[in-house]
Amino acid sequence: MLVVTMFAWPAAAQVGGIPAFNVNEGDNGSTYSLSLQILALMTALTLLPSLVLGMTSFTRIIIVLSILRQAMGTQQTPPNQVLVAIALFLTFFIMAPTFTTLNDTVLAPYLDGQLSAEVALADGTAVMKEFLVQNTRVNDLVMFTEMVGDEPYADAQAVPLNVLLPAFITSELKTAFQIGFLLFLPFLVIDMVIASILMSLGMMMLSPMLVALPFKLLLFVLVDGWAMTVGSLVATYSVT
Repeated sequence: MLVVTMFAWPAAAQVGGIPAFNVNEGDNGSTYSLSLQILALMTALTLLPSLVLGMTSFTRIIIVLSILRQAMGTQQTPPNQVLVAIALFLTFFIMAPTFTTLNDTVLAPYLDGQLSAEVALADGTAVMKEFLVQNTRVNDLVMFTEMVGDEPYADAQAVPLNVLLPAFITSELKTAFQIGFLLFLPFLVIDMVIASILMSLGMMMLSPMLVALPFKLLLFVLVDGWAMTVGSLVATYSVT
């Protein structure tokens, strides 16, 4: 029975293909079987963390929040899970206009059968390119363009992803460290003042970081630090 099945399977594949992995050509484009759609969905889910890190505002936000926690000297407070949750929620807030455009112009028409998979992928890439180009530094984009030996591109849609993605992530890292530097300065001043006072009083055995911590927290609360930090991060993005 096994031998018959082994010989019958290639014959069936030659006649009609494997039913679970068929691709039907029609007037409206290619139609993929349910198994192929599930396979594509699972592949997309495995790539989702990389896409969130590399094509959204998540990287800049999580780096700034990590630097802020280190500047305050609160060790593991807020914990990493809380920082990641804050970064995710802010990412959804910042990316909401882009995600809405993707849903209205790409996802909904594709699910309704109005767009083929190829057209939906191309349209979705075009929407993401608009966001990436708007929030990428020109110098970084020019640097990677010169690395691949291309001429300056006419518009955002002409920039290939192999150039745009590394330029965007490099720009995000630079901006995140600039914001982190500005956040670090006031806490550094408090550390220096507390250390000078303790040294002048001869309290060498008392940790300056321990004494400075309540003053840092007091300053951060008085200036409404979380609202200022979150508002500044959101304002650094262009989502129009």
